[in-house]
Amino acid sequence: MVAGLPRHVACVMDGNGRWAEQRGRTRTEGHRVAEGSVIDVIETSHACGIEWLTLYAFSTENWTRPDAEVAFLMRLVQRALRRHAPSLHLRGIRCRFLGGDDPRIPRSLARDIAELAELTSGNTRMTLTVAFDHGGRDAIVRAARTLVRDGLTEDAVTEEALAARFQHPDTPDVDLVIRTSGEQRVSNFMLWQIAYAEWMFPPTLWPDFRAAEYRACLEEYRRRKRRYGGLGRFDAMEMI
Repeated sequence: MVAGLPRHVACVMDGNGRWAEQRGRTRTEGHRVAEGSVIDVIETSHACGIEWLTLYAFSTENWTRPDAEVAFLMRLVQRALRRHAPSLHLRGIRCRFLGGDDPRIPRSLARDIAELAELTSGNTRMTLTVAFDHGGRDAIVRAARTLVRDGLTEDAVTEEALAARFQHPDTPDVDLVIRTSGEQRVSNFMLWQIAYAEWMFPPTLWPDFRAAEYRACLEEYRRRKRRYGGLGRFDAMEMI
C-alpha cells in the first residue's frame, strides 16, 4: 500500500440518472453504464493496496423509486455478481454486503449474495463491501436493539459496546468518502462509521468516474492533514 493512502474508502455512487438524462437516455441506461466505473474503482483500489472499499449501491430509501427502475437494479446487481464473482475471488477480494434483509429482494439475488460472501469469506487481499438495502439510521437502531436484547445495564452502554453490535463489527471507520456528481449530502450512509471521514465531492457523474478521477481523489487525500476533531499545528499556534 502506498504511504498516506486511506485504509477504508467509501463511495456514494451518485449521478447515474442525470448522466442518462443529459444524453436523452433512460435512467436504467445510466445504471447499466455505471458498472464500468464500479469495476474501475475496485481494480484501482486493489492495485493501490486499499484494504477496505465500500460502495453505496442501494439505500433503504431507494425502494420508493418506480417499480420498473427498482426491478432493473435488482437484475443489474445480480448479473454483475454472476459476471464478476470469479474475478473478484481470483484477486483475493473478500465480498460482503451491508444491509440486504428486506423481503422485497428477489430470492435468487439473496441467494447469489450469500453464495458470493461464502465463496470469498477466506480472502484477505481486500474487503469489498456493497451497501445494499442499507440505511445508516436503520443500522444504528438495529445495533441499539441488540444492546437491549443482550440486557446491558446503562453503565455498560458505550461506543465500543454499540459498535460491536453492527452488522460487520470488524469494519474500520471510513477514512475517505467520495460522493460523485457534486452533490454534498450524507444520504443516510454509514452514519456511525463516517464520523471523522474526509469527504470529497468531485463534479463527475458516476458513470464517468473512472480510474484517473479516483486516483486524483486518493492523491488529494494524501495531501490532507486529518485532525479527528482536534487542533492542527497552526490552530494551536493561533490559540497561544
